Amino acid sequence: AIFKETKRPSREMQLTISQQLQLDPTTVANFFMNARRRGHDRCRQEEEQQEQQEQQQQQHQQHQQQQQQQQQHQQHQQQQQHQQQLQQQQERQQEQQQHQSEQQQQQQQQQQQQQQQQQQQQQQVVLNSNTNSETILGPIPPPPPVFEQL
Repeated sequence: AIFKETKRPSREMQLTISQQLQLDPTTVANFFMNARRRGHDRCRQEEEQQEQQEQQQQQHQQHQQQQQQQQQHQQHQQQQQHQQQLQQQQERQQEQQQHQSEQQQQQQQQQQQQQQQQQQQQQQVVLNSNTNSETILGPIPPPPPVFEQL
């Protein structure tokens, strides 16, 4: 970076340096040219390295973003599956409850029919046993209720 910013010394200055160091003027000129070139090369390498690092950082960030998006997508799918499962469970429970209530209604209807049949049979028994036409008995009270077994 130093050689990139500094200018190559003038020819007079290079001659002065070569006389003081007792070197060939061409050697001194080549030294400054090479130094300047190395400075440029070094700058170019640093810029390339910086670009590579930036590209790597961008790729890393993109990779992280993709992973986050995948995780969010998976979480969303899991939530949807969970909601579907809950909904299916609720539907099954409703069906079971409906089935149970239908069974209870059928049982109640059967019990009512049995009670009615028993009452009719008892009334017939009373009428049949009543041979004396002078005394007419009223209907017999219904039997005590049969407790449901659930």
